Amino acid sequence: MDATAALDALNRLIFAKTGKQLNTLQSAVFCGTWLGQKYQDIAASCHCSDAHIKTVGAELWELLSQLLGEPVSKKNLRSALERWNAASFLPDADPALVTSDWEFPEGQVRVGSRFYIQRPPIEDRCYQTLLQPGALLRIKAPRQMGKTSLLARMLHHAQQQGMRTIMLDLQFVDSKIFQDLDRFLQWFCARVTRGLELPLQLADYWHDIFGSKTSCKDYFEGYLLPQLEQPLVLALDEVDEVFQYPEIADNFFALLRGWHEDAKNNELWQKLRLVLAHSTEGYIPLNINQSPFNVGLPIELPEFNAAQISTLAHCYGLAWQTAQVEQLMNLVGGHPYLTHIALYHMASEQLPLEAFLRLALTEAGLYSNHLRRHLLVLQQQPQIASVVGQLARQSATETPPNLTAVEIFQLHRMGLIQLQGSQVRLRCELYRQYFSDRL
Repeated sequence: MDATAALDALNRLIFAKTGKQLNTLQSAVFCGTWLGQKYQDIAASCHCSDAHIKTVGAELWELLSQLLGEPVSKKNLRSALERWNAASFLPDADPALVTSDWEFPEGQVRVGSRFYIQRPPIEDRCYQTLLQPGALLRIKAPRQMGKTSLLARMLHHAQQQGMRTIMLDLQFVDSKIFQDLDRFLQWFCARVTRGLELPLQLADYWHDIFGSKTSCKDYFEGYLLPQLEQPLVLALDEVDEVFQYPEIADNFFALLRGWHEDAKNNELWQKLRLVLAHSTEGYIPLNINQSPFNVGLPIELPEFNAAQISTLAHCYGLAWQTAQVEQLMNLVGGHPYLTHIALYHMASEQLPLEAFLRLALTEAGLYSNHLRRHLLVLQQQPQIASVVGQLARQSATETPPNLTAVEIFQLHRMGLIQLQGSQVRLRCELYRQYFSDRL
């Protein structure tokens, strides 16, 4: 095995046993050791001290000793893992993994689930950033790419660190709340107050003469934040909803940016850590000095890579080799939801990959409901549907059509397109084939 294959095999084993994978530093120590590097060379490449790398290595060898059932050290790592691999790597089906606790891939993957696939170093970077006073994180990805599942793990980790946490999903806010800035900000304050289990005291801080934004800030600064003995992680999911209401978006996002700036010099505001999850950038222009979308830590969730798909397949007891992973990726890329639903049904129904691929675009296929939902949405918007039809029928060498900012926003939010520099392409072969003769 080369270092990459060995790391992939090890991550499958660790994930099957613990539900976790090696973090970035552990992976670097493993691969460096596999290649015969000294600790000091690994430390230099990772910009860490020799002592820290040795500590990471010692902890890793102890973990591997437990998992492989024999003493593992820097010297015998390669031989120990190769012995395990030869004896037991990827049996046809692991009975321990073929269980009734399989989760239908819909919505958030629950915290603690072995079916959550980490995308290092994203999780560790998010966890570490939340520890910083006044932190602001921006999680960006189209729908069904895993934003909410990542948010849930971030909040769980924050709770373990003794922080208070609140998550507000803005897609469930009544449209009438968005009709007026004053009403929206009062709703926002009221929801955070309820999340902190405090009595509502808006009347004491809300004064028309000062305006909605000042009143909202006064409520946090004069009432909510002083009540906190621990930091508060406030996560806002689906903030794209606000972009549909330009006046509210302009004022609300400026308010959040202002709070983040206040935290640089004000210990009270340092208690607040903001997390914004969105599908794409807004199509309305925001003042560059008042936008929260150009500060803080940006995280853009990528699709799964081949190793991660292989790990997920193993979680379902599927003994997939590289060729099978590539066949699925040729159809759906690394789209997390499309990948997960395929593996779930193939495992639970014992459906061979060849049969799945043959049926994928038919009404009897596993994606029929998903594809029909997208088709119905597009048919209600003829201009957008026409654009998708053009993208589906164009050849790889043709120049994609020019899209307006609104069209890009809508299609990227739906997860139908990928942005490659200034060009737009359909996200995967599944969408290209399905929409080419329907739009």
